[in-house]
Amino acid sequence: MDGDTLYSIGELAQQTGLTVKTIRFYSDRGIVAPADRSPAGYRRYDTDAVARLDLVRTLRDLGLDLPTIRKVADRELSLSEVAAAHADALAAQIRVLRLRRAVLMAVAERGSTPEEMALMHRLAQLSEDERRRLIGDFLDAVFGGLAAVPACAAAMRSLTPEPPDSPEREQVQAWVALAEMSLDPDFRAMMRRMIEELAADQARSDVLGPRRDIAAVVRDQARPALAAGLDPASPQADPIVAACTAHYARLLGCPDDVQLRRRLVTRLESVNDPRRERYLHLLAVVNGWPAPESLTPAFDWSVQALSVRTR
Repeated sequence: MDGDTLYSIGELAQQTGLTVKTIRFYSDRGIVAPADRSPAGYRRYDTDAVARLDLVRTLRDLGLDLPTIRKVADRELSLSEVAAAHADALAAQIRVLRLRRAVLMAVAERGSTPEEMALMHRLAQLSEDERRRLIGDFLDAVFGGLAAVPACAAAMRSLTPEPPDSPEREQVQAWVALAEMSLDPDFRAMMRRMIEELAADQARSDVLGPRRDIAAVVRDQARPALAAGLDPASPQADPIVAACTAHYARLLGCPDDVQLRRRLVTRLESVNDPRRERYLHLLAVVNGWPAPESLTPAFDWSVQALSVRTR
Protein backbone atom coordinates (compact mmCIF):
# COMPACT_ATOMS: atom_id res chain seq x y z
CA MET A 1 0.00 0.00 0.00
CA ASP A 2 1.40 3.44 -0.89
CA GLY A 3 1.27 6.53 1.27
CA ASP A 4 -1.57 8.10 -0.82
CA THR A 5 -4.09 5.38 0.03
CA LEU A 6 -7.10 6.72 1.90
CA TYR A 7 -9.73 4.76 3.73
CA SER A 8 -13.31 5.42 4.57
CA ILE A 9 -14.19 4.93 8.20
CA GLY A 10 -15.76 1.57 7.32
CA GLU A 11 -12.62 0.44 5.49
CA LEU A 12 -10.49 1.57 8.43
CA ALA A 13 -12.69 -0.50 10.70
CA GLN A 14 -12.02 -3.56 8.53
CA GLN A 15 -8.26 -2.85 8.58
CA THR A 16 -8.04 -2.48 12.36
CA GLY A 17 -10.80 -4.74 13.67
CA LEU A 18 -12.33 -1.84 15.59
CA THR A 19 -15.94 -0.77 15.23
CA VAL A 20 -16.94 2.30 13.25
CA LYS A 21 -18.40 3.77 16.43
CA THR A 22 -15.09 3.32 18.30
CA ILE A 23 -13.06 4.91 15.49
CA ARG A 24 -15.48 7.82 15.31
CA PHE A 25 -15.14 8.24 19.10
CA TYR A 26 -11.32 8.41 18.84
CA SER A 27 -11.56 10.70 15.85
CA ASP A 28 -13.92 13.13 17.61
CA ARG A 29 -11.39 13.41 20.43
CA GLY A 30 -8.53 14.18 18.10
CA ILE A 31 -6.62 10.97 18.79
CA VAL A 32 -6.97 9.76 15.19
CA ALA A 33 -7.65 12.69 12.89
CA PRO A 34 -8.92 12.23 9.33
CA ALA A 35 -6.39 13.02 6.61
CA ASP A 36 -9.07 14.31 4.23
CA ARG A 37 -12.77 14.37 3.50
CA SER A 38 -14.70 13.11 0.51
CA PRO A 39 -16.70 15.54 -1.71
CA ALA A 40 -19.72 14.47 0.32
CA GLY A 41 -17.93 15.38 3.58
CA TYR A 42 -17.15 11.85 4.76
CA ARG A 43 -13.91 11.33 6.65
CA ARG A 44 -10.94 9.71 4.95
CA TYR A 45 -7.99 8.23 6.84
CA ASP A 46 -4.45 7.43 5.71
CA THR A 47 -2.14 4.55 6.65
CA ASP A 48 -0.85 6.54 9.66
CA ALA A 49 -4.34 6.21 11.17
CA VAL A 50 -4.01 2.42 11.02
CA ALA A 51 -0.77 2.55 13.01
CA ARG A 52 -2.19 5.07 15.50
CA LEU A 53 -5.30 2.95 16.09
CA ASP A 54 -3.18 -0.17 16.66
CA LEU A 55 -1.19 1.78 19.26
CA VAL A 56 -4.36 3.17 20.86
CA ARG A 57 -5.94 -0.28 21.13
CA THR A 58 -2.80 -1.73 22.69
CA LEU A 59 -2.50 1.07 25.24
CA ARG A 60 -6.20 0.89 26.07
CA ASP A 61 -5.88 -2.86 26.67
CA LEU A 62 -3.07 -2.03 29.10
CA GLY A 63 -5.41 0.32 30.96
CA LEU A 64 -4.07 3.76 29.97
CA ASP A 65 -6.46 6.69 29.93
CA LEU A 66 -7.29 8.57 26.72
CA PRO A 67 -5.49 11.86 27.56
CA THR A 68 -2.25 9.93 28.17
CA ILE A 69 -2.74 7.87 25.00
CA ARG A 70 -3.19 11.05 22.98
CA LYS A 71 0.07 12.47 24.35
CA VAL A 72 1.91 9.25 23.49
CA ALA A 73 0.43 9.16 19.99
CA ASP A 74 1.39 12.82 19.45
CA ARG A 75 4.87 12.12 20.91
CA GLU A 76 4.35 14.62 23.72
CA LEU A 77 5.27 11.77 26.08
CA SER A 78 7.69 8.95 25.38
CA LEU A 79 6.28 5.46 25.47
CA SER A 80 8.96 4.35 27.95
CA GLU A 81 8.02 7.13 30.39
CA VAL A 82 4.36 6.23 30.22
CA ALA A 83 5.10 2.51 30.53
CA ALA A 84 7.20 3.08 33.67
CA ALA A 85 4.58 5.27 35.31
CA HIS A 86 1.79 2.87 34.42
CA ALA A 87 3.76 -0.11 35.71
CA ASP A 88 4.14 1.69 39.07
CA ALA A 89 0.41 2.39 39.15
CA LEU A 90 -0.38 -1.23 38.36
CA ALA A 91 1.97 -2.39 41.13
CA ALA A 92 0.02 -0.25 43.60
CA GLN A 93 -3.28 -1.64 42.31
CA ILE A 94 -1.97 -5.20 42.57
CA ARG A 95 -0.93 -4.58 46.18
CA VAL A 96 -4.43 -3.27 47.01
CA LEU A 97 -6.04 -6.27 45.32
CA ARG A 98 -3.77 -8.65 47.24
CA LEU A 99 -4.71 -6.95 50.48
CA ARG A 100 -8.41 -7.15 49.69
CA ARG A 101 -8.14 -10.81 48.72
CA ALA A 102 -6.21 -11.62 51.88
CA VAL A 103 -8.82 -9.90 54.05
CA LEU A 104 -11.65 -11.76 52.33
CA MET A 105 -9.81 -15.08 52.67
CA ALA A 106 -9.21 -14.39 56.37
CA VAL A 107 -12.89 -13.54 56.88
CA ALA A 108 -13.91 -16.75 55.07
CA GLU A 109 -11.53 -18.89 57.14
CA ARG A 110 -12.21 -17.28 60.51
CA GLY A 111 -15.93 -16.65 60.16
CA SER A 112 -15.37 -13.06 61.27
CA THR A 113 -18.08 -10.68 62.36
CA PRO A 114 -18.67 -7.47 60.34
CA GLU A 115 -16.82 -5.53 63.04
CA GLU A 116 -13.80 -7.86 62.85
CA MET A 117 -13.83 -7.67 59.06
CA ALA A 118 -13.82 -3.86 59.21
CA LEU A 119 -10.84 -3.94 61.58
CA MET A 120 -8.94 -6.41 59.38
CA HIS A 121 -9.65 -4.29 56.31
CA ARG A 122 -8.40 -1.16 58.08
CA LEU A 123 -5.24 -2.87 59.34
CA ALA A 124 -4.48 -4.38 55.93
CA GLN A 125 -4.79 -1.01 54.19
CA LEU A 126 -2.55 0.97 56.54
CA SER A 127 0.04 3.04 54.75
CA GLU A 128 3.72 2.45 55.45
CA ASP A 129 3.80 5.46 57.80
CA GLU A 130 0.68 4.23 59.62
CA ARG A 131 2.16 0.74 59.98
CA ARG A 132 5.34 2.20 61.42
CA ARG A 133 3.35 4.28 63.91
CA LEU A 134 1.33 1.24 65.00
CA ILE A 135 4.46 -0.87 65.40
CA GLY A 136 6.27 1.97 67.15
CA ASP A 137 3.41 2.43 69.59
CA PHE A 138 3.45 -1.28 70.46
CA LEU A 139 7.23 -1.37 70.90
CA ASP A 140 7.05 1.78 73.01
CA ALA A 141 4.49 0.17 75.31
CA VAL A 142 6.65 -2.94 75.71
CA PHE A 143 10.17 -1.48 75.72
CA GLY A 144 9.66 2.14 76.79
CA GLY A 145 12.52 3.24 79.05
CA LEU A 146 14.32 -0.09 78.64
CA ALA A 147 15.54 0.03 75.05
CA ALA A 148 19.01 1.11 76.18
CA VAL A 149 19.47 -2.17 78.08
CA PRO A 150 21.49 -4.39 75.69
CA ALA A 151 19.38 -7.50 76.26
CA CYS A 152 16.18 -5.51 75.78
CA ALA A 153 17.52 -3.80 72.65
CA ALA A 154 18.28 -7.20 71.15
CA ALA A 155 14.80 -8.44 72.11
CA MET A 156 13.20 -5.38 70.52
CA ARG A 157 15.01 -6.00 67.23
CA SER A 158 13.89 -9.63 67.28
CA LEU A 159 10.26 -8.62 67.91
CA THR A 160 9.92 -5.89 65.28
CA PRO A 161 7.67 -6.71 62.32
CA GLU A 162 8.74 -5.41 58.91
CA PRO A 163 5.98 -6.14 56.38
CA PRO A 164 7.33 -6.29 52.79
CA ASP A 165 6.14 -3.84 50.14
CA SER A 166 4.49 -6.63 48.13
CA PRO A 167 3.35 -9.17 50.70
CA GLU A 168 1.97 -12.60 49.89
CA ARG A 169 -1.52 -13.52 51.08
CA GLU A 170 -0.17 -15.40 54.11
CA GLN A 171 1.95 -12.39 55.10
CA VAL A 172 -1.03 -10.05 54.91
CA GLN A 173 -3.13 -12.37 57.05
CA ALA A 174 -0.28 -12.76 59.53
CA TRP A 175 0.21 -8.98 59.63
CA VAL A 176 -3.47 -8.38 60.36
CA ALA A 177 -3.44 -10.96 63.18
CA LEU A 178 -0.18 -9.59 64.57
CA ALA A 179 -1.47 -6.01 64.45
CA GLU A 180 -4.62 -7.07 66.28
CA MET A 181 -2.47 -8.67 68.99
CA SER A 182 -0.29 -5.59 69.31
CA LEU A 183 -3.39 -3.48 70.02
CA ASP A 184 -4.51 -5.78 72.85
CA PRO A 185 -3.75 -4.08 76.23
CA ASP A 186 -3.48 -7.44 78.04
CA PHE A 187 -0.94 -8.73 75.53
CA ARG A 188 1.07 -5.52 75.82
CA ALA A 189 1.05 -5.78 79.61
CA MET A 190 2.19 -9.41 79.48
CA MET A 191 5.04 -8.59 77.09
CA ARG A 192 6.03 -5.60 79.23
CA ARG A 193 6.34 -7.81 82.32
CA MET A 194 8.58 -10.21 80.43
CA ILE A 195 10.84 -7.39 79.25
CA GLU A 196 11.02 -5.92 82.74
CA GLU A 197 12.13 -9.32 84.04
CA LEU A 198 14.72 -9.49 81.27
CA ALA A 199 15.99 -6.02 82.21
CA ALA A 200 16.19 -7.03 85.88
CA ASP A 201 18.20 -10.12 84.95
CA GLN A 202 20.54 -7.94 82.88
CA ALA A 203 21.03 -5.57 85.82
CA ARG A 204 21.98 -8.47 88.09
CA SER A 205 24.38 -9.81 85.47
CA ASP A 206 26.02 -6.40 85.31
CA VAL A 207 26.65 -6.62 89.08
CA LEU A 208 27.35 -10.32 89.52
CA GLY A 209 29.00 -11.00 86.19
CA PRO A 210 27.68 -12.40 82.89
CA ARG A 211 24.75 -14.80 83.25
CA ARG A 212 22.72 -16.57 80.58
CA ASP A 213 19.01 -15.84 80.40
CA ILE A 214 17.23 -18.36 82.62
CA ALA A 215 14.70 -19.22 79.92
CA ALA A 216 17.52 -20.24 77.57
CA VAL A 217 19.12 -22.34 80.32
CA VAL A 218 15.86 -24.13 81.11
CA ARG A 219 15.17 -24.72 77.44
CA ASP A 220 18.59 -26.30 76.86
CA GLN A 221 18.32 -28.45 79.99
CA ALA A 222 14.83 -29.71 79.14
CA ARG A 223 15.49 -30.66 75.52
CA PRO A 224 17.51 -33.85 76.26
CA ALA A 225 14.98 -34.87 78.89
CA LEU A 226 12.16 -34.52 76.39
CA ALA A 227 14.09 -36.42 73.75
CA ALA A 228 14.68 -39.25 76.21
CA GLY A 229 11.03 -39.30 77.28
CA LEU A 230 12.00 -38.56 80.87
CA ASP A 231 9.11 -38.21 83.34
CA PRO A 232 9.40 -34.72 84.95
CA ALA A 233 8.36 -36.22 88.30
CA SER A 234 10.97 -39.00 88.24
CA PRO A 235 14.17 -38.93 90.33
CA GLN A 236 16.16 -38.95 87.08
CA ALA A 237 14.88 -35.39 86.51
CA ASP A 238 16.44 -34.17 89.78
CA PRO A 239 19.83 -33.20 88.30
CA ILE A 240 18.16 -31.23 85.49
CA VAL A 241 15.99 -29.28 87.91
CA ALA A 242 18.98 -28.71 90.19
CA ALA A 243 21.04 -27.29 87.34
CA CYS A 244 18.27 -24.86 86.43
CA THR A 245 17.58 -23.68 89.96
CA ALA A 246 21.29 -23.33 90.73
CA HIS A 247 21.71 -21.05 87.74
CA TYR A 248 18.65 -19.01 88.72
CA ALA A 249 19.92 -18.70 92.28
CA ARG A 250 23.25 -17.35 91.01
CA LEU A 251 21.40 -14.99 88.68
CA LEU A 252 19.27 -13.57 91.50
CA GLY A 253 21.88 -13.82 94.22
CA CYS A 254 19.38 -15.78 96.32
CA PRO A 255 19.45 -19.17 98.06
CA ASP A 256 18.23 -22.15 96.06
CA ASP A 257 15.11 -22.92 98.09
CA VAL A 258 11.41 -23.57 97.60
CA GLN A 259 10.63 -19.86 97.26
CA LEU A 260 13.14 -19.52 94.45
CA ARG A 261 11.71 -22.55 92.67
CA ARG A 262 8.20 -21.13 92.91
CA ARG A 263 9.50 -17.86 91.54
CA LEU A 264 11.08 -19.73 88.65
CA VAL A 265 7.78 -21.51 87.92
CA THR A 266 6.06 -18.12 87.69
CA ARG A 267 8.78 -16.83 85.39
CA LEU A 268 8.56 -19.84 83.08
CA GLU A 269 4.76 -19.70 82.95
CA SER A 270 5.08 -16.09 81.84
CA VAL A 271 7.60 -16.95 79.12
CA ASN A 272 5.42 -19.90 78.11
CA ASP A 273 2.34 -17.75 77.49
CA PRO A 274 0.81 -19.07 74.23
CA ARG A 275 0.26 -15.51 73.01
CA ARG A 276 4.01 -14.95 72.95
CA GLU A 277 4.57 -18.03 70.82
CA ARG A 278 1.74 -17.02 68.48
CA TYR A 279 3.27 -13.56 68.11
CA LEU A 280 6.65 -15.07 67.24
CA HIS A 281 5.06 -17.38 64.68
CA LEU A 282 3.15 -14.52 63.04
CA LEU A 283 6.26 -12.35 63.13
CA ALA A 284 8.25 -15.00 61.26
CA VAL A 285 5.58 -15.16 58.54
CA VAL A 286 5.40 -11.36 58.18
CA ASN A 287 9.18 -10.93 58.04
CA GLY A 288 9.79 -13.97 55.85
CA TRP A 289 11.86 -15.71 58.54
CA PRO A 290 12.04 -19.46 59.11
CA ALA A 291 9.30 -20.76 61.42
CA PRO A 292 10.53 -20.60 65.03
CA GLU A 293 10.88 -23.74 67.10
CA SER A 294 8.07 -24.24 69.58
CA LEU A 295 9.44 -23.99 73.11
CA THR A 296 6.15 -24.93 74.74
CA PRO A 297 7.07 -28.61 75.29
CA ALA A 298 10.36 -27.70 76.98
CA PHE A 299 8.75 -25.12 79.26
CA ASP A 300 5.76 -27.35 80.03
CA TRP A 301 8.12 -30.14 81.09
CA SER A 302 10.19 -27.77 83.23
CA VAL A 303 7.16 -26.23 84.94
CA GLN A 304 5.88 -29.72 85.81
CA ALA A 305 9.29 -30.80 87.10
CA LEU A 306 9.62 -27.71 89.27
CA SER A 307 6.02 -27.78 90.52
CA VAL A 308 6.39 -31.37 91.72
CA ARG A 309 9.40 -30.33 93.77
CA THR A 310 7.83 -27.26 95.40
CA ARG A 311 4.81 -28.95 96.97
